[in-house]
Amino acid sequence: MSTESKASKSPLDIVKWLLAIAFFAAAVVGNYMAPGLYQEAYEAELPLLYQVLGVVLLMLLSAGIALTSSQGQAFLQLLKEANVERRKVVWPTRQETTQTTMIVVVVVFVMALILWGMDSLLGWLVSLIVG
Repeated sequence: MSTESKASKSPLDIVKWLLAIAFFAAAVVGNYMAPGLYQEAYEAELPLLYQVLGVVLLMLLSAGIALTSSQGQAFLQLLKEANVERRKVVWPTRQETTQTTMIVVVVVFVMALILWGMDSLLGWLVSLIVG
């Protein structure tokens, strides 16, 4: 973390993080407790769709609040820079990928034969010595 991001922290960031943690905790606890509370109140089972929508909404709200903090903004900037770097990657062609895969398979097979031969030789030598 650079000194720039440390210097840009504000007291409001602490409040944002506490709110984000509170909404996240509400999603987790609500997911655990809501079906039982709903069943006690309405004597019916909570529809799964409502439960999932509630959890997703609270999680999105938590993430949205966290991303408005200075650390969240720095994280978004990091994601943008990573995307720019990802675009610069030169991916191998299908032929290059196939050739490299075949080379790896052949080398693994040859090494397996060598190790099998060495194991057999050493086993034979030990059996000669032990009797």
